[in-house]
Amino acid sequence: MKTNKKFEKVCVIGLGYIGLPTASLLATKGFKVLGVDVSKDIVDTINQGKIHIVEPDLDILVKSAVNSGNLSASLEPAGADVFIIAVPTPFKEDDSNGAHKKPDLSFIKAATKMISSFIKPGDLVILESTSPVGTTDEVVAEILKEDGHAVGENIYVSHCPERVLPGRILIELIENDRVVGGINDESTKTTIEFYETFVSGTVFPTTAKTAEMVKLTENSSRDVQIAFANELSMICEADNIDTWKVIELANRHPRVNILNPGPGVGGHCIAVDPWFIVDRSPEHSNLIRTARQVNDSKPEWVIEQVSACADRFKNPIIGCLGLTFKADVDDLRESPAFEIVKKLSNNNIGNLKINEPNLIALEEFDLCSLSQVITDSDIILILVDHKEYKSLSLNALSNKVVIDTRGILR
Repeated sequence: MKTNKKFEKVCVIGLGYIGLPTASLLATKGFKVLGVDVSKDIVDTINQGKIHIVEPDLDILVKSAVNSGNLSASLEPAGADVFIIAVPTPFKEDDSNGAHKKPDLSFIKAATKMISSFIKPGDLVILESTSPVGTTDEVVAEILKEDGHAVGENIYVSHCPERVLPGRILIELIENDRVVGGINDESTKTTIEFYETFVSGTVFPTTAKTAEMVKLTENSSRDVQIAFANELSMICEADNIDTWKVIELANRHPRVNILNPGPGVGGHCIAVDPWFIVDRSPEHSNLIRTARQVNDSKPEWVIEQVSACADRFKNPIIGCLGLTFKADVDDLRESPAFEIVKKLSNNNIGNLKINEPNLIALEEFDLCSLSQVITDSDIILILVDHKEYKSLSLNALSNKVVIDTRGILR
């Protein structure tokens, strides 16, 4: 059995918000890294030492990694000692009806097939993509077995879910504890050896299914807590009660910690992962399903609030502040703010002026400066708590109707 594997070459499949930081970090740690993506534009950008996503210090890291010769990007994989799959796990389009969304594992399947012909005895395959329970065993390992690989004998397969926060990815890739679950003990042991070469946090061993469930549990737990806050905000609004004051005072209890509400829940984790649990165990996941439905319904509630305010004006100008799914990032994935603005536009609710400080341009909308939005608008709709908005002058907003879904002006 192989116990002291050398991890000299790493192939990372998927160069998005997790894959690119991981690939560039490994390259600066001395690994020879090949990053693979289906987008030629992304591949070309990275090979120029540039980046296509916003993340603090990532541009410096990628430039350094490429210039060192340790990081290159390609449309096709190559032989390596470690293969890391970091591709999206979205919903199936025809199942996005709100009642029950089903995971689309086609990207994971395609990535596994893509690397299969390059895998040799002794190689390690790691699935980092957040995945439904069973994906590592029943999809990745099974595909490799079907292709003739001695999976579990001299091919090691594990799941190690990412657990980083956008805006702190490069820090948390190193500092955060990790959970590693292999398809067998030897896979787990080999994978831990690899992560301990660059992770300063503790790497905890478990099984593949447990590791998958841990990640889904982390995000589902937070989703349920946010759903409580969002439902509370709608209840308080009906009685003209300040939701944030209620939460502030309730949290003075030593065993209460209520989160803040918002316009919904976005990102590719919290807004998505709970459905993976629901899909796997629909008969046992009533609370998780309900929380998802509450959070998915919040954008429509916000739109109703905006529409009611717009009815007070003849031709209202609505200033929309923020489009991304969370503060101070450029990520639009599953963003409730973006969904709200699109629906306001599609329903012709007012004339929209939109500011998003983390994006230079957008295909769907023209972006305006913050000062222009504030000056021109009758209604100010705060959708994201970007740092630029936290210092807004109350005097500048004194003659405006303000809908603050984030509670930043209190």
